[in-house]
Amino acid sequence: MRNKSFQSYLDQVDSLTVNQRETLLERLTMQTSQEAVLCEIEKHIGNDPKCPHCQSEHIQRWGSTDNLQRFRCYDCNKTFTGLTGTPLARLRHKDKWLDYMASMIAGESIRKAAKACDIHRTTSFRWRHRFLAMPQNQKDDFFQGIVEADETYFLESFKGSRDLPRAPRKRGGKAKKRGLSLEQIPVMIVRDRYGATTDSVLQRVSEETVGAVLKPVLAEDALLCTDGATVYKALAITEGIEHHALITSQGERVKEKVFHIQNVNAYDSRLKGWMMRFRGVATKYLPHYLGWRRLLEKRGSELSSQTYLAAAIG
Repeated sequence: MRNKSFQSYLDQVDSLTVNQRETLLERLTMQTSQEAVLCEIEKHIGNDPKCPHCQSEHIQRWGSTDNLQRFRCYDCNKTFTGLTGTPLARLRHKDKWLDYMASMIAGESIRKAAKACDIHRTTSFRWRHRFLAMPQNQKDDFFQGIVEADETYFLESFKGSRDLPRAPRKRGGKAKKRGLSLEQIPVMIVRDRYGATTDSVLQRVSEETVGAVLKPVLAEDALLCTDGATVYKALAITEGIEHHALITSQGERVKEKVFHIQNVNAYDSRLKGWMMRFRGVATKYLPHYLGWRRLLEKRGSELSSQTYLAAAIG
């Protein structure tokens, strides 16, 4: 737009009614939000994009679609955008994505987030799990120094399923049996003193399942601190890992003033407290919520709607 035309529009702002000004402000805000989303998408694809279908670098610009630059691959003749191959492909209402990210940072429920963003609750549900598909796999893969490991448990849930193998529970409910049982789903949490964190939903707690989580990520000189569970002791002997076990049932909390599992236990406590707001999480979606919490812990106060969106795009 030419400066002269733009100035003529500005001169007419004073003559607008209150409702017209609110409409104009809403439109400007919507455009600004959508532009920020499009900017993050362009950052994701970078200056030298590759074809997500065949990884070829021989591509050309091919118009646009839904306000996104479209490309065409010379080798496979397929077209793509910055969202092709990501969990966010084909999602609409980009002008509301950043507001929804803010709701997720606040840990709001699906219905509350839907109301805040003026979308349907089914759209809110779909968005939540699309936006969490990438963060669930964004885990630290190298642990050094003193590494703490512990398992925590979540009640098995078929929330949202139509065919239940048991009578339904209300608002999360309680287990039929006290203590640990097959109703409890084990989640292994691993943290070191540098803040690196990973987690994994286990089928069962065994040397095999625990080893599958720990062996690929532990540094050769790492010191493993756990509770007195025998699976850790057996794994340490098999793999030659220096292991310090604390028998918490006997009141043992710290060894030699440095070996303890208070770091990972505190994380477990924060995770459990945060999860209570959702009144039960479907077990099939548990990795999504673990990734959600891990991202909140990792970024802390630095996490913004834009950085959350970047993590969701991958």
